[in-house]
Amino acid sequence: MKELVIEILKKTLEEKKINLKSEQIEKLIEIPPSSEMGDFAFPCFSLVPILKDTPQQIAIEVRADIGEPPEGFQDIQTSGPYINFFIDRTAFAKKVVLEILLQKNNFGKLDFGKGKTTMIEFSQPNTHKAFHVGHIRGTSLGESLARIFEFNGEEVIRANYSGDTGMHIAKWIWCYQKYHSKTKLKKDESWIASIYVDAVKRLAKNKNLQKEVDEINLKLGTHEDKKLNILWKKTRQMSIDSWAKIYSELNTHFDVHYFESEMEKEGINMVDNLLKNKIAKISEGAVIIDLKKYKIGVWVLLRKDKTVLYPTKDLALAIKKFQKYKLDKSIYVVGSEQDLYFKQLFKTLQIMKFPHADKFQHVSFGMVRLPTGKMSSRTGDNILYSDFVKELKDYAKKQIKKREAKISKINLEKRSLILAIAAIKYSMLKQSSNRNIIFDKKEALNFEGDSGPYILYSYARACSILKKSKIKTRLTNELQILKPEPKEVELIKKLSQFQNVMANSYLNTNPSVIANYSYQLAQLFNEFYHACPVIGSKNEIFRISLVETFKQILKNATSLLGIEVVEKM
Repeated sequence: MKELVIEILKKTLEEKKINLKSEQIEKLIEIPPSSEMGDFAFPCFSLVPILKDTPQQIAIEVRADIGEPPEGFQDIQTSGPYINFFIDRTAFAKKVVLEILLQKNNFGKLDFGKGKTTMIEFSQPNTHKAFHVGHIRGTSLGESLARIFEFNGEEVIRANYSGDTGMHIAKWIWCYQKYHSKTKLKKDESWIASIYVDAVKRLAKNKNLQKEVDEINLKLGTHEDKKLNILWKKTRQMSIDSWAKIYSELNTHFDVHYFESEMEKEGINMVDNLLKNKIAKISEGAVIIDLKKYKIGVWVLLRKDKTVLYPTKDLALAIKKFQKYKLDKSIYVVGSEQDLYFKQLFKTLQIMKFPHADKFQHVSFGMVRLPTGKMSSRTGDNILYSDFVKELKDYAKKQIKKREAKISKINLEKRSLILAIAAIKYSMLKQSSNRNIIFDKKEALNFEGDSGPYILYSYARACSILKKSKIKTRLTNELQILKPEPKEVELIKKLSQFQNVMANSYLNTNPSVIANYSYQLAQLFNEFYHACPVIGSKNEIFRISLVETFKQILKNATSLLGIEVVEKM
C-alpha cells in the first residue's frame, strides 16, 4: 500500500513538473499517530521552495490533482500541510489475511541473498573453561543471524571456532596433575570449569608457579610428551562432548567446527612468509606487525619463546575458510572487547593483499552482566550455563503449575525448558547487539512484561481460541469481513509489516528488529482479544482467520530468533 501511495504522488507531482524520485518520496511519507488521521501522510513542506506557496495550499492543490481515490483507497484528505491517505480497510484486511494464510511459513521471504553463501562464525567456547551466560548471547545472536540470512535466500555455513590450545589449557592440565590427579575425570561442565578456576586462584597466590605452567605450555606446543598429549586429547573431548546438550537446548547446530590446534602449523608457515615479505618483523624476540600508522597499534603473532598466539591462528583460519568454501562473506560474531583485534586482523589481510579481504565482517556484541556485576571465567565470578538454565526452569515450573496443576513431569520439563530458553534468548536479542546488557531473571521471566514468556503466552492464547472455535474453514476467497474495528485494523497493519521488518533485520544484521516487532505484535493481539470478542461474534469467521494469521506470523518471527513456541502455557 505504501508503494501505491508513492506511485500516486510521483505521478501527480510529475504532472506539476516536479520530478521527485520514489526513494525521496518514501523518506517523506509518515505514519499518522492515529488511524483516524489516515494510514499514510505526505507533508508538503518540502514543496514550498518549488511551488512558492504555503504548505497548506500546496496540499489542497496536490489533493485536487490526484482526483478520485484509486482502487485500494477509501479516501484521500488534507489536514493542514498534510495529504492523508485512507486505505480501503476491508479490502486490505482480506488481502493481508489471505496472503499470510496462503504463504504460511514463506510469508515475508525475500530473495535479497539468493545465490550468496555466507559463513557465520559464532559461539566459540574454549575447551577446559566454563560455558557461561556470556556465551549464550553470542550463540543466540549467531544462530538468529543464520536463520535470518537463510530466510532471505542465502546459503549459510554455521562455523564454530574453539580454543583447545594455549595458556588456559596449560593452566588446567597443570592444576589437574598437581592437585586433582586422584579425582576421576568427569564429562561435566561445572567440574571442568572448577579446575580452571582453581588454577587461576592458586597462580594468583603464588606467581612463581607460573614457571611450571609455562613448561607445560611449551610441551603441549611440541606434542612430544605422549602422556601429556593423551591427557590433553581426553579432556579436550570431554569439553566438546559437554557442549552437545547445550547446543541442542539452544536450538542451534554447526556445519563445521574449527579448533586452534588445527591452525598452528599453517599459522607458523604464514608467519615465515610475512617475515620474508617484510609485512611482519622481529621486535625484542617476538614477531609483530606494526599497524601504528593505521592507528590500530601493534599485533603480536609469536611470543619470544615462539609459542603461537591468536592472531597467527586467525590469519590461517581466515584463508582456510575461503580455500574450502566459495564464500561471499565471512561474519565473525564476537564480543565488543575484540573490536580492535578484528580491525587488526582485517587490515593485515588487506596488507597481505588477500583477494577476499573485503569480504570479512565483525558483528560485535556487548557484555552480559548480572545485577551483581561482571562475570569472569578466570575468577569463577560467573554463572555456568547449566546452573543458569536450571534456575530459570525451576522458576518457570512454578508459573506453569499455577496454570496447570496436573501437568505430567515430562511435559513440565519440556515446557519449562522452552520458557527458560525463550526468556534468555529474547532478553539478549531484543536490544541492539553492541549494547552491554544486565540480565535480570525476574524481568526476563515476567509473563506480563516485555519478555519471551509473554510472547509465548500470546501464542498459546491464540492456540486456545482456535481450539475452542467450531469454525475450521478459514482460507477462502469468499472470506466475509464486516467493517474492521480499530483494534483489528491496528493488528492487521502490524501483521502486514512483517516483510519490511525482515528486510530491515537482514540488511542491518540486527535481530533486535524482529524481537521488538514480536513483542509489539503480541501486545496488539492481546488488545484486539480484549476489545473484539472472537467466538460467537457476528464477525467470527474473519476474526478466527485473523487469530490464525497472528499465530502464523508470530511463529515465523520467533523461529527467526531461535525461539520455540508452545501451544499451552
